[in-house]
Amino acid sequence: MNAPLYSIPGTAPVAPAPATETAQGVAAARTVGDVLAQSQVEAVMDELDRDLIGLAPVKQRIRDIAALLVIDKLRMNLGLTAQTPSLHMCFTGNPGTGKTTVAMRMAEILHRLGYVRKGHLVAVTRDDLVGQYIGHTAPKTKEVLKKAMGGVLFIDEAYYLYRPENERDYGQEAIEILLQVMENQRDDLVVILAGYKDRMDTFFQSNPGMSSRIAHHLDFPDYSPGELLQIADKMLAAQNYHFGPGAREAFDEYIHHRIRQPHFANARSVRNALDRARLRQASRLFAERDRELTRDDLTTIAESDIRASRVFGAAADDARAA
Repeated sequence: MNAPLYSIPGTAPVAPAPATETAQGVAAARTVGDVLAQSQVEAVMDELDRDLIGLAPVKQRIRDIAALLVIDKLRMNLGLTAQTPSLHMCFTGNPGTGKTTVAMRMAEILHRLGYVRKGHLVAVTRDDLVGQYIGHTAPKTKEVLKKAMGGVLFIDEAYYLYRPENERDYGQEAIEILLQVMENQRDDLVVILAGYKDRMDTFFQSNPGMSSRIAHHLDFPDYSPGELLQIADKMLAAQNYHFGPGAREAFDEYIHHRIRQPHFANARSVRNALDRARLRQASRLFAERDRELTRDDLTTIAESDIRASRVFGAAADDARAA
């Protein structure tokens, strides 16, 4: 069974190599170049570099992990037996910094190198694992684990599994099941925990068993305003839109204002802002019902579509208050 196709805005999906073909090729490899050629894993890493803006430390760490796995395969091919490296990970950072997208690519890398059978990603939160009454948590958690076997289980905001203030909370039961599977079936499942760094640190302090099973910690930095603007360009291009005269400069201003407001979520906030700009463009064009609309009309986000955002009004109010 091949893994699902995953895509990043502005790119074509990448199909994982067939598992049997990849496994046979990697098993016969004797050089790093052989492994890379057979698995095509380098293409996945190159696409990660090209398609994701910024995140240089994260990309380098992914390359380091891939290098470890390639060398481990060569050792296995020469009969140098060793314990399979622990691949459970923790991704920390603010919302919208690319954690889920990188997890998808990581699943693909693991599949191509033969470390997971399917290479699919199952993304869940506390609600998918923890029940509300006695006897409900274990079946829910085991069902999720069953779906994730052969791939990667991505648990977002994992710290919500542990709620010591509530004596009747069943999150600890889910944690205990996860710990057992992470240890006993780590050849068939990779778990990635994700969330805010400070909360994940507290979670690990309270759950040393979980901490000891996480081998790789990747911290995802916030995007700079310039990187967010590049992300906006890529998102628009993926949907056959572009900024009209003055619109890109207006969106740059929008980003600088929005970053200072509450609940900013990096690339996620950029995507939401562009969706609202498309709505304004649609309303503007809808009003011109008797005019024949050109391709340029239908693909251009105007400066007015950006500046109609309430973010500019809030920024003006803040400036007057200051």
